[in-house]
Amino acid sequence: MKKRKGVRKGLIVAFFAIIIALGALIATNVQDHAEDISLGLDLQGGFEVLYEVEPVDEGSEVNRELLSDTVSALNARIDVLGVSEPNITIEGEDRIRVQLAGVTDQAAARELLSTEARLSFRDINDELKMDGSDLVEGGARQSFHPETNQPIVTVTVDDPTLFEEITRDLSNRPPGENILAIWLDYNEEDSFEEEIAKEDSKIVSAPTVRQVIPSRDVMIEGGFTVDSAQELAGILNAGALPVELTELQAESVGASLGERSMDMAINAGMVGVALIFAYMLVYYRFMGIIAVLTLTAYIYLVLVVFNWLNAVLTLPGIAALILGVGMAVDANIITFERIKDELRSGKSTISAFRAGSRRSLSTILDANITTILAAGVLFYFGTSAVQGFAVMLIVSILTSFITAVFGARLLLGLWVNSRILNKKPRMFGVKEREISEL
Repeated sequence: MKKRKGVRKGLIVAFFAIIIALGALIATNVQDHAEDISLGLDLQGGFEVLYEVEPVDEGSEVNRELLSDTVSALNARIDVLGVSEPNITIEGEDRIRVQLAGVTDQAAARELLSTEARLSFRDINDELKMDGSDLVEGGARQSFHPETNQPIVTVTVDDPTLFEEITRDLSNRPPGENILAIWLDYNEEDSFEEEIAKEDSKIVSAPTVRQVIPSRDVMIEGGFTVDSAQELAGILNAGALPVELTELQAESVGASLGERSMDMAINAGMVGVALIFAYMLVYYRFMGIIAVLTLTAYIYLVLVVFNWLNAVLTLPGIAALILGVGMAVDANIITFERIKDELRSGKSTISAFRAGSRRSLSTILDANITTILAAGVLFYFGTSAVQGFAVMLIVSILTSFITAVFGARLLLGLWVNSRILNKKPRMFGVKEREISEL
């Protein structure tokens, strides 16, 4: 019992107090943090589409400002869909990638995104009478016809006399010519006669004007349902796109496929982490226990930080999380091997701990900095999936540096400084015959 003389039991009590507090914290809210993390389309289903951007007006060119305006308009339209976590990114000089997770009606969503929403009011000769610039911004709304109670879209004219003059002109024309065609995305090659006969027509409504209408509110009828009327009102309020979008690439993931991918990724991650834990416990003995505790804290902190960032978790992100576990355990291994080398040289437990911790720091720091630099390059030049991987990797590395370096040193230091591990090299995975005599 002489070996235990001078043991500082207060440090051991402090160790268990930290572990109990940490365990209670993780147990009480880790589920909430995990459920609050937003999942990418590869984990919950949805679709992704890559657009090539072309200017509407001849002579203009695609620049960063035009791309940013387009992203803003697309974001406003996505609000109509009710997608909580859209991901819209600019790629290269003239491309925009849109990722919408959790969208069930992908065809409707793609149509809503690509529609230019240039509203115009024309007669049967395609003469422009009024366009979207003459309307009050954000003035479109879904309503019901006062007589038929059918869903309609109403828009408000900015100039109160404009619509009165338009209806006065049309009401004086003979029957068949007193029509005000309401177009969505009219092009110069379009004509009223051809378009009105199409099933999927750009003419959303073609009312007959029989009298002067002295009102700022214009009713758009088109056989709408409540949902389609709300969608059109949302598109008009979001504004016309300043560009034309050409779909270059589209990819969809079903909800069941996304759920299966997430389950497989989580199971693979659990197996990988379990193997790492087992290796550390077998090879590093007591230090392995410290590593398992700090790695557990690392995984929890990554989830918390990722949730705070409102980032979207994808399959590459899960891969980066598992890779971060490897980086964290690598930092532990470097430190533990340094401590073992110091013990083999004949130093005391406290001296070996201090020297090993000090000498391993520069190596760990170099490895983490170079990996962060590589992740930064991936984020800057990569596409959305690669960027998600890079963000999770950077978060993982920074978090692992805190837990694997400072956390492991704190917990192991409490035991070493308590003197309970003095003259017990086997607790560190060092056999007595490996120790050199000073």
